[in-house]
Order: sequence, then structure tokens, then C-alpha cells
Amino acid sequence: MRNRIQPSISVVIPVHNGGKPFRQCLSSLKEFAPPETEIIVVADGDEESGDIAEAFGMRVLRIPSAGGPAKARNLGARAATGEILFFLDADVTICASTIPQVSRVFCDEPDLAASIGSYDDSPGATNFLSQYKNLFHHYTHQTSSEEASTFWGACGAIRRDIFLKIGGFDESYRLPCIEDIELGYRLKQAGYRIKLAKNIQVKHLKRWEVISLLKADFFYRALPWTALILRNRQVKNDLNLQWSSRVSVILAHALLGSTVLAWWWFPALPLALILCITLLAINRPVYQFFYHKRGTVFAIATIPWHWLYYIYSGLAFAIGILRHLLSTIPYNSNQRTING
Repeated sequence: MRNRIQPSISVVIPVHNGGKPFRQCLSSLKEFAPPETEIIVVADGDEESGDIAEAFGMRVLRIPSAGGPAKARNLGARAATGEILFFLDADVTICASTIPQVSRVFCDEPDLAASIGSYDDSPGATNFLSQYKNLFHHYTHQTSSEEASTFWGACGAIRRDIFLKIGGFDESYRLPCIEDIELGYRLKQAGYRIKLAKNIQVKHLKRWEVISLLKADFFYRALPWTALILRNRQVKNDLNLQWSSRVSVILAHALLGSTVLAWWWFPALPLALILCITLLAINRPVYQFFYHKRGTVFAIATIPWHWLYYIYSGLAFAIGILRHLLSTIPYNSNQRTING
């Protein structure tokens, strides 16, 4: 069999206030990226991170004032020369096999437009919320279909010609948001294939705290993702939108309601217990995963956070639907009641 030529790779990293995790990201690229790999760092309104990248010998593009990761990635993509654009977040590290695996997946599948990877199962930050959040992300990707329905900017690769043809990331997203998901939707609508390559994994170094986690999940993911779903009028059975997750959202809200009701009306307690057992049963695989990775205490501690995730995701979806309905109501500014 004739060997296919390996495609050239350009790594593109947007950075804003990168700090220590960014240094670790650059160190991993310096150590593990093949010599022929082009690496482009886009300093998004961040002089210090740009200087750090230059000290590591990276090619640096600078944006004077922050415009968001979508704008930064697009700038890097236009400047890149590789056939494959490999987008990485500034708070992840690669290993020796990462870039060769990216090259291989496109070499083996010439019809493939894009590929996304996964966080690994050993997050960099050691506090509970960081371990829970990143392990849950790993589990979600590792148990999803390889035929993906969306893109992922933290560890995602795409053929450069297709990326430019489709218009790149939507720069109206000025914060780290769902610009990668939106790109994936456009790719699928245009008939392109996206593969979830589960063997391509990066280590996430971000430290999650209560406020940062809730803010990111609710305002930067759930709300805009709901708006995107309603605009496209489709909900894929994939990643965080699997049927088990949708059913769990309903059950979690019903459990919350029945538990509150049981304080005043005792007959509601059996219903709450039934809902609790059902919710545990549906999500048993993920709790088993947490148990095997971190033990009994950790697995039990994840349950309330996991159920809270379902509750605020459902709340965001409800708010998104309300916003969507209100936006469809025609408003005529000339229709006024004039007194006198």
C-alpha cells in the first residue's frame, strides 16, 4: 500500500492573561512538537503573554486590544501556512503523541474536515471542583460518538482551506463562549465530517472555583448554546446533549420541586425518593467512572454538583426559550397611546 504524505500542521494558540498555565503550555510544545510544526501564538490584548511566547521562540501575532478568542484564532489561521490548523487553548499541555496523532487522523481519512480531542483523566489543578469538572469533561468525550456534531477550540483541528472557506470563527463572540460549537454547526450544515478522536488528549490546567465554574457554565455556555440550538432548530444526541442528560434535567427539577414540597406536604416525600433513585440509576455510569478514578468519597461528593449542573442547565434552557419567544413578538414603536 502506498504511504500517504503526512499533512503539515500549524498550531494556533490564542492567549489573554495566560500566566503560569500558558508557560506550561509553551514548555510542552517546545518539548513535544515535531521540529517541522509551525506554532503561532496570538496575544489578544496581552503584551506580557506575547513577550513570554517570544522568549520561548514562538511566532507571535499581537492584537492591541482584546477582541476574544474567535478573533485571535482567525488571525492566526490566516497567517498559518500548514494544511491543518490545530487549535489549542493556552491552559492545556500536549504530550509526545499529540501532534503526530492529529496528523495521522487526517492522513488516514482524506474526507475528514475536522477532528476534536479530549481532556485527559489527570487534570492539572488538584482541588475538588477542578478534578470533578475536567474528569466529567473527559468522561463526556470518551463516551460520545466518534461522529461528532460540533467543534472544540481547546483541542481541535481542521483543514485550513475548509476553515477559510466556511468563514472561520464568528467574531461576534467576544468572550470565551460557544464560538467553537457554532463553527461546528456550520461545518455540519455544509456537509462536512467532524471526528471525535478519543486518543488525542491534552491536559487541562485550569483551576475551577465555585463562582468561575457557575459563571462559565451558565452565562458563557448554557445560555448562548440554548440560543444557538433554537436558532438552528436542532438538538443533536451528542456530548452534553445526549438523551440521558435531557431526561436527567427533567428529573433533577422534579426532584427539587418534590423535595421542597415535602417540607409542607409529607406525601410528596416518596415521590422525591423515587426521583432520587431514578436519577442515580440513569447516571450510574458516570458515578462509577468517578469511583474508579478517585474513590468512594470523591464519587459521592460529585453527585450534588452533578445534579446542580442539571438544574442550572435546565434553567438556562428555560430562560433561553423565553428570550427566543419574546424576540419573535413583533413590536411597532409607532403604536403608542397618546394622552391629551
